[in-house]
Amino acid sequence: MRRIDHILSGGASFAVTRTSDVFNPSTGQVQATVALGDQAVLDAAIANAQAVQPQWAATNPQRRARVMFRFKELIEQNMQVLAEMLASEHGKVVDDAKGDIQRGLEVVEYCCGIPQALKGEYTHGAGPGIDVYSMRQPLGVGAGITPFNFPAMIPLWMMSPAIAVGNCFILKPSERDPSVPNRLAELFLEAGAPEGVLQVVHGDKVMVDAILDHPAISAVSFVGSSDIAHYVYNRGVAAGKRVQAMGGAKNHGIIMPDADMDQTVNDLVGAAFGSAGERCMALPVAVPVGDETAEILREKLVAAMDKLKVGISTDPEAQYGPVVTAVHKQKVENWIQTGVDEGAELVVDGRGFKLQGYEDGFFVGPSLFDHVTTDMTAYKEEIFGPVLQIVRARNFEEALALPTRHQYGNGVAIFTRNGHAAREFASRVQVGMVGINVPIPVPVSYHSFGGWKRSGFGDHNQYGMEGVRFWTKTKLVTQRWPDGGGTGDSAFIIPTMG
Repeated sequence: MRRIDHILSGGASFAVTRTSDVFNPSTGQVQATVALGDQAVLDAAIANAQAVQPQWAATNPQRRARVMFRFKELIEQNMQVLAEMLASEHGKVVDDAKGDIQRGLEVVEYCCGIPQALKGEYTHGAGPGIDVYSMRQPLGVGAGITPFNFPAMIPLWMMSPAIAVGNCFILKPSERDPSVPNRLAELFLEAGAPEGVLQVVHGDKVMVDAILDHPAISAVSFVGSSDIAHYVYNRGVAAGKRVQAMGGAKNHGIIMPDADMDQTVNDLVGAAFGSAGERCMALPVAVPVGDETAEILREKLVAAMDKLKVGISTDPEAQYGPVVTAVHKQKVENWIQTGVDEGAELVVDGRGFKLQGYEDGFFVGPSLFDHVTTDMTAYKEEIFGPVLQIVRARNFEEALALPTRHQYGNGVAIFTRNGHAAREFASRVQVGMVGINVPIPVPVSYHSFGGWKRSGFGDHNQYGMEGVRFWTKTKLVTQRWPDGGGTGDSAFIIPTMG
């Protein structure tokens, strides 16, 4: 049985006392085990990072950017292998896995321009002979705790800006699909990074708590469920760390009567069922405005869902694959039953889906609910599976209120041809990322990613300049150079007692 171990500076290894199984979701079989680390593993990683971080921070930004350039090239050269490795552990189809890697790669590309992002501000002549300037400096050692659903993209979102600005970084990926994070760390070393700049430690809650409590870690970035995000944020902040913790979501798509219905249905099917719905930016709630819109939408959705092909991750014709584990499959099917019990109409039931030849795989067929109401638990909570719910709204104001009042505020979309309605919606909706005729509004790498309410804890978003700000601290310098007379100038003296 293949064992997946930590990636530590100098090839350090530890006796393995605990492991976790890594499955192939398409077959349901265990394909590897991953070592679960503890405090000793983390301490070793931090010691390695602290030893090299001053040297890495002192490396000029252009040279750090050259490492990012080479890293980008290596990811591109290894794209197919990485995608197949990712698909085999996560279950998403290979093309979807390539998209996972590509969206992370775009943040690496952004970080190739890190010298520009690190420029400070300068004021000449703030007073007689006085200049003021600012500089951005790295925090030291940072850590990232990443989820199973994007084992390439989210680690790259975190580690790329953290390292490019001069920090060392310790990555704790999900133990469900750890191979791609390991391989990315190996490629980063191949790109020319000094050992210790990026290390990977594996583990469960024991490792997470060790990261949150360790005094040498200055900042932690997290993506996962909202309850755990809240826990990570509170514990990390209590330990004096800077923390960004991204949580769950229940993204809504508002369908106005004037929407291009065929395009909207195509977008909804892709956004709701792609990657088996295991995305925090999936679109699991459709909100048609008016009963006529709802009836047209429902009819077209059922027809489109009937054509969806669910298959193994390597099937080039499959539109989505299995969910990540048997436990998660059961959880999704339990949520479907909860929706039925609460009185929603189950139009399409994806439970009990079996793929010939892969009967032990973790497959859930596409499911559709109609007449879902806001008091239902299945509406309030994140299902994180291939389940689409229709919540009917009588008018624009009622549709606008649904995502605004929901506990999550990650993403939202409106489908319409009306510019005024779109503008009004984007301005008023209380959600962090808005799409206008865009079903999954994940911003490009030179903007930033982050939700509101229980979808995001902390003051900084992921990547872009927000990422640069999160992983740096600002230093302000006020300077005066005497003219040689030694008397100085009293025009800029700060009053003191005495």
